[in-house]
Amino acid sequence: MTQPSTPASILQTAFAFWSSKVLLTAVEFDLFTQLAGKQLTGAELGKALQLHPRAIADFFDALVAMGFLQRHGNGPTARYENTPEGARFLDRNSTSFIGGILVMLNARLFRFWHDLPTALRTGKPQNEVRHGQKGIFEELYADLPKLEQFLGAMTGLSRVNFELFAERFDFSRHKTLCDVGGATGLLCIEAAKRHSHLRCTTFDLPPVAPIAQRHIDAAGLTARVRTATGDFFQDPLPKADVITMGMILHDWNLEKKRLLIQKAYDALPPGGVLVTIEALIDDERRKNAFGLLMSLNMLIEFGDAFDYSGADFRSWCEPIGFRRFEVMHLQGAHSAAIAWK
Repeated sequence: MTQPSTPASILQTAFAFWSSKVLLTAVEFDLFTQLAGKQLTGAELGKALQLHPRAIADFFDALVAMGFLQRHGNGPTARYENTPEGARFLDRNSTSFIGGILVMLNARLFRFWHDLPTALRTGKPQNEVRHGQKGIFEELYADLPKLEQFLGAMTGLSRVNFELFAERFDFSRHKTLCDVGGATGLLCIEAAKRHSHLRCTTFDLPPVAPIAQRHIDAAGLTARVRTATGDFFQDPLPKADVITMGMILHDWNLEKKRLLIQKAYDALPPGGVLVTIEALIDDERRKNAFGLLMSLNMLIEFGDAFDYSGADFRSWCEPIGFRRFEVMHLQGAHSAAIAWK
């Protein structure tokens, strides 16, 4: 007998912004950092976060019910503790911290997504541009604190995928790597850590270089990872055996996507490899909901930018001269699209 249908999944999605805002607020308050290595009562943790007494039990217990905190005991004497995932990924002092992207979601995108209906009807960005400010990249590169927040966000979103790519891709036949739009240098750092023969270049606009250099210095990799600066639309890309673009290609319209692919092709030797790491949409556009939502986010951010599938990537690369293609699944919704020259 078939089970009667219920509205459970509809309601879960409709109310999802509640749970999202609770988690994003917990990260904004540095809750997980406050709990690092500790077990605190609700009163102790509430005092540390400067919460009103009315909010304490509901806020912390909602995080317990959602699986983001652990609680030992019940009532006022119960003690809260980070889950292993919270300790690893949401404690600001963890080397695996991904909270930067959650901070940006809370600070920017939560309110911009309110205007999704307008974006769908107009095809126009709904971010700062709509409110008379400069475009996102113009704003970011003119304001160092905003730029660092954005780079932290991208690091958070990309960290696990870059680590997995560095582990799984066969670098044995390649001596050099250039990460285009390399931000904090994370992909280069992770690849250099795992492959001692590899020389890496993280390429980005001039204001980013000092930020990347701090991360490279902290990793002790200055001998094998360097920064290079330029505009990837105006300047030639540094030559390398492997050219990577992590969460870069989806920021642009089709004309600019094709231009970046052509510039990568020109910078690669025969046998060289172009890799893009994104929330690749599945070819039939039925399964990867996150990839499709990310593409809607590109509409909200840029208007004509969009995410894409492995088949789309191949259709753009093949006419330029790339000859072999692979999609390597990484983590969750993310994959690497790989093209060989």
